[in-house]
Amino acid sequence: MSDAFITNGRIIDPANDIDEVGDLSIANGKIASVNSSRTSRAVQQSQTATVYDAAGLIVTPGLIDMHVHLREPGFEHKETIATGTAAAAAGGFTSIACMANTSPVIDTPEKIEQIYDIASKTAKTNVFPFGSITKNLAGDELTDMRGMYSAGAVGFSDDGVTVMNAALMRDALALSAELGFPIMVHCEEHNLNAGAVMNLGETSRKLGLIGSPNAAEDIIVARDIMLAEMTGGHLHVLHVSTAGAVGLVRQGKLRGVHVTAEACPHHWLLTDTEIEKQGTDAKMHPPLRTQTDIDAVIEGLCDGTIDAIATDHAPHAPEEKKQGMLEAPNGIIGLETCVPLVFTSLVEPGHLTAAEAIAKMTAIPASLLGINRGTLAIGTVGDVTVINPDLVNQVDVTKSRSKSQNTPFSGWKLKGWQAVTLREGREI
Repeated sequence: MSDAFITNGRIIDPANDIDEVGDLSIANGKIASVNSSRTSRAVQQSQTATVYDAAGLIVTPGLIDMHVHLREPGFEHKETIATGTAAAAAGGFTSIACMANTSPVIDTPEKIEQIYDIASKTAKTNVFPFGSITKNLAGDELTDMRGMYSAGAVGFSDDGVTVMNAALMRDALALSAELGFPIMVHCEEHNLNAGAVMNLGETSRKLGLIGSPNAAEDIIVARDIMLAEMTGGHLHVLHVSTAGAVGLVRQGKLRGVHVTAEACPHHWLLTDTEIEKQGTDAKMHPPLRTQTDIDAVIEGLCDGTIDAIATDHAPHAPEEKKQGMLEAPNGIIGLETCVPLVFTSLVEPGHLTAAEAIAKMTAIPASLLGINRGTLAIGTVGDVTVINPDLVNQVDVTKSRSKSQNTPFSGWKLKGWQAVTLREGREI
C-alpha cells in the first residue's frame, strides 16, 4: 500500500456521479479525499507520497475487465496469471475476472482457492475467478457452485462452450436467484455452429468456409432469458455479437428479467470481411458479424441494453494461430488495446460520453460481480486509472506484456491511452 496525490485531473467516478476537475489523494492504499484541500495537502506533503500532475488527463476508479482468460493452470504457454495481469495493468485495468476453462477446469472450491493463491504471489492486479457451471465443462452435471461461491467465486460460466441442457441451466439460475451470483453464458447452439470457423454469410460462402448463423446465438440467448425469467436468477450474456441478441436482451429488460450483457471492442468494430484480410487473427467465437450487427451492438451500448464493456482477452501462442482456419483456436488478446479502442470508436464519435464509457468499465462491472471496486468513495481501495484522452499511439503488438500477440488491431493508430495504473496507491 502507498500514498499518492493526483492533481488537476478530470475526476470521473460514475458510482458517485462525479465529473469534475480536481485533486485526489490516496493514503495507506485507500482513497483519502476527492477535492478536499485539507486531506490533499496532508498527503501531498507526506514524504512517502508519489505526486502525479494529471492536468488534461482523466482520473477514474481502477478499470475492471469482467471477462479474461488467464490460461493458468494448464496452458501456461499461452498466458499465465503473472503475464496476463501485467498486460491488464499496462492497459489500465486493476481488477480482472478470469474464466474457468483452464486445465484442469476451475470446477471445485479448492481450485478457486488455488487461483487466489497463485494471484496473491504473482499477479499485478486483483484477480477474481469464475467457477464453471458444469463439471469439466462437459455439460452433464452441475458443479458445487454453493461451495465455490463460499470460496470466493464471483460468478459461474462455461465460457467457450454452451450449456446445452436447459434443465441444468434452469437449476444453475435457480441457485443464482437463491445466492445472488451471476450466471455468465456463452450463447451458441452447438448443432447450428458445428464446424463453423466464422460468420455465415457472403464472406463465408465466398471463401468456402463453414459459417455460424446469427440464429445460433439468438436461440440460446432467448432460451436463457426465458429460464432467468422463470427462476429469477441473474443471467449475464457474454460477448454479444448479433442484432437479434441485442434485441432479445432489450426485451428481457423491459419485462423485468434480471438479464445483463457485455460487448467486446471487436464486435462493434470489425465485420466478418476481416477474415479475408487477417485470417486466424480475426477468428473467434462468437464470430465477427456484419455491419448491421455492429450498428445494433453500438446502439445497445448507447441505450443501456448492453451494460458492460469487456475484452474476452483470449491469448494463444503464435504457432497455434499460424495454423489454418480450420485448426487455429478462437480468440484474440485485448487488455492493452481496450481503452484506446473505446475512446477512439465510442467516445470520440459521440456514441458514449467519457463518463458513460468509464461506467461500463468500473461501477457497472463491479456491481454485476459484487466486488468492492469501481469507485473512488472515501475509504475504499485506492485503485485508480489515469487516461490521456488526447494521446495518439499505434498498436505495436511486439511490445505486449502478454505472452501472446494474436490481435487484429496490430498497426492501428488509436487515440486515448492509459497513462498510469495504481493498485492500492502503488503504480503497477
